[in-house]
Amino acid sequence: MAKIIFDHVTKEFVDDKKGRVKAVDDSCFTVEDQEFMVFVGPSGCGKTTSLRMIAGLERQTSGNIYIGDRVVNNLHPKERDIAMVFQDYALYPHMTIYENLAFGLKNLKTPKLEIEAKVKRASEILGLGDLLERRPRELSGGQRQRVALGRAIVRNPKVFLFDEPLSNLDAKLRVQMRVEIAELHKALGTTIVYVTHDQVEAMTLGQRIVVMNRGVIQQIATPDNLYNKPANMFVAGFIGAPAMNFLNCRIEQKHFVIDQDTVFGISQEYQKLCKPLIGREIVLGIRPEDIYDPHLAPNLKNPGTLHAAVKVVEKLGAENLFYFDRAGVTVTARISAQSRVMAGEHVELLMDLDKVHLFDKESGMAIR
Repeated sequence: MAKIIFDHVTKEFVDDKKGRVKAVDDSCFTVEDQEFMVFVGPSGCGKTTSLRMIAGLERQTSGNIYIGDRVVNNLHPKERDIAMVFQDYALYPHMTIYENLAFGLKNLKTPKLEIEAKVKRASEILGLGDLLERRPRELSGGQRQRVALGRAIVRNPKVFLFDEPLSNLDAKLRVQMRVEIAELHKALGTTIVYVTHDQVEAMTLGQRIVVMNRGVIQQIATPDNLYNKPANMFVAGFIGAPAMNFLNCRIEQKHFVIDQDTVFGISQEYQKLCKPLIGREIVLGIRPEDIYDPHLAPNLKNPGTLHAAVKVVEKLGAENLFYFDRAGVTVTARISAQSRVMAGEHVELLMDLDKVHLFDKESGMAIR
C-alpha cells in the first residue's frame, strides 16, 4: 500500500472565453497509507480533476505528485499501480461476470491459476459467487457496481480511486453500497481516494475529508471537525443538511444583535472571543438542528428566543423542517416530529447559543 502526496499541484486549462483557468490551484495534502480520503465539493470545484491527476489521466501544470516514495509525474496510468472505479460501470456486455473480472489480469498475462484465485477472492468479498456466469444485463445496478469494484480488487493495487461511483444508484442502494464500501476498506486495508458531490457520502465514508471550491482546498479535516469547527462559511454551508443558517449580526457589549426583535445575550464561553469585535458587523451561523420547539427542547444552558412566523412545515417522518424569515433571510429549523406547530402560526423557538458559529463578514473565515 502507499500514501499519496500533492506538493503544490496546479492544473490549468485554456478556456476560449475566460483564458487560462485554474481547475486546481496550489493543492497541498497527504493521503496516509491505508487512509480513506474523500474529496467533496460542488460541480467544477476541482475534485475529479485532482483524482484524474492521481490516476495519470490528467497531467498537472506544475507541482509534484507522489504515490508511495515515487514521483509519478511522468508515469503512465498503468505504471502507477492504481485501480479506478468510475461513475458508470464500464462492464463488457458480451462477457460473463467472471470474464469481466478476469479481463484486466489476462491483459497483464497473469497465470490462469492466479487469475482464478484472485477472481474467487474478490467474488467472495463482494458476494458475487452465484453471479459469475451471468452477463451484466442480468444484474441489478448494485450488483453491477459490485462487479466494477471486483474488477479493481483483483488488481490488488496500492491505491483505489473512486469517481462518484454511487451516482447512478437509487437512494436505498446508495445507502447499502456505502456500507459495503466502508466494509471493503476495512477488509482490504488499502488506500482509498473517493470523489463525491454528496456530503452525506463524504461524512459517512471518509476518515478525513477534503472540501474544495473553485479549485481551492477550503479545509481538510475529520467529519466531526468539519461539522463542529468549519474553517469558513463555505464549509459551514456545504457540510450539514439542511445547511447552516447565516444571519448578519452586530456585536454589542454583551449582546448579539440581529435586528430590533432578535437580541441574544453573549454567553460566558463567547465573551472573551467577542470582546475585540464590539461594534463590528459579523455573520452568526446556527445549524437547523440547534433550534428547538421550547416544549420539546433539552435543558439548554444558554437559550436564545427566536420569534418565528412559520411559513412552511415539511413533515419528514421523524422530524419536521420549519421555514421562517428573520432579518431578511429564510431560516430553517429542524424540529422533532412531536411538535404540533403548523404553517402560518407565530411561535417562539429556542436557539442553543453555545452552538453558534461566528464568521468575518468580509472574508467569510471563521472567528475562533
